[in-house]
Amino acid sequence: MASGYFCCKPNEMNFQHPGTEEILFGIFAFAVLLQLWYYLGVFSRLAFYRKKSSSQAFPPASIIICAKNEDDNLAEYLPLVLTQDYPDYEVVVVNDCSWDNTADVLKEFAGKHPHLKVVTVKEDENYAHGKKFAVMVGIKGAKNEYLLFTDADCRPNSKDWLKHMMSNYTEGTEIVLGYGAYEKRPGLLNRLIRFDTFCIAVQYLSWCLARRTYMGVGRNLSYKKSLFFNMRGFASHYHIESGDDDLFVNEAATKRNSKIEICVDSFTVSKVKTSVSGWFRQKRRHVTTGPLYNFRTKFRLGMLGISQYLFFGLFVTLLVMQVQPVIVLSVFGFRLLLQMIIFKKSMDKLGEKDLLLLAPLFELLLLFFYPALMISNLFWKRNKWKMR
Repeated sequence: MASGYFCCKPNEMNFQHPGTEEILFGIFAFAVLLQLWYYLGVFSRLAFYRKKSSSQAFPPASIIICAKNEDDNLAEYLPLVLTQDYPDYEVVVVNDCSWDNTADVLKEFAGKHPHLKVVTVKEDENYAHGKKFAVMVGIKGAKNEYLLFTDADCRPNSKDWLKHMMSNYTEGTEIVLGYGAYEKRPGLLNRLIRFDTFCIAVQYLSWCLARRTYMGVGRNLSYKKSLFFNMRGFASHYHIESGDDDLFVNEAATKRNSKIEICVDSFTVSKVKTSVSGWFRQKRRHVTTGPLYNFRTKFRLGMLGISQYLFFGLFVTLLVMQVQPVIVLSVFGFRLLLQMIIFKKSMDKLGEKDLLLLAPLFELLLLFFYPALMISNLFWKRNKWKMR
């Protein structure tokens, strides 16, 4: 490369005497390399994942659901849980201080389904507990070693949901991560919520395939009862409202004890928020667990976020400054193409094909949404897992 090539115009770079433009371009290049590493080195694992042979010896299992004022949801979705095509399983529903008709609904189902076990937690004026207490009660009340968790407002995608999740328990497996989707409804907000859920799933499922498991979602999560007690349950983070799923997995997962299940029949589908304020409140609770992840997890997720902000911020800055616009635009286009290929393959696997065309827009919206969420949490306190 000729030494004077970058000195021809004020807008072009001089690498012999680095200035602001050269530094910004170098940071942009670094951000691009980070982005390419995440997409090619990590997220491609899910995009091109093919499941290996699974176990056909289905062990006795316990499905655990915590319900607080969920009479309508239980009436609609519990029958789908109670009629799984599985040789030996029970359903444990924890009625956590409900004051609606939850108790009556469960009593009626229990009379028809012997494998339904109802555990009731009563209100204690001197002790305000969260969801983790209800989860622990359900685990202690379960008779089987293999546990599968979901929520009262979730429905399994098929009668083979339990079978697919349990099929992953081969020697050494203690945790199975599933996909918890949200129902599809008309409107931009619904697609944005599902895109956010999809991106989170791409991350935790891909990192699991990379043997760096860091979280799961309680809407569709399985682990062994013995693992729970060996890890002393939620002892290290019981004071945090959320985290019965992701914080536990963050502590309990090793390089070899976790697997994923992404067969369409293994998904759960949850009711989705229909207002921005409702979704914002839900997400505000979810992100409170992030600071308690281990350092390696926070570093990996943090570098991904930093590389995104640097990439988009410097892309605009360099174009405005007219610094190597052809190179900048070409790099942006290549990264976008790679991202869309990874997203397309992953969306095909997770049943979210309708999100592809809006993915670039949604990515930008979420880059503004999450900082607002973090700032909001600085001034927000919450004590109960489900408000009245």
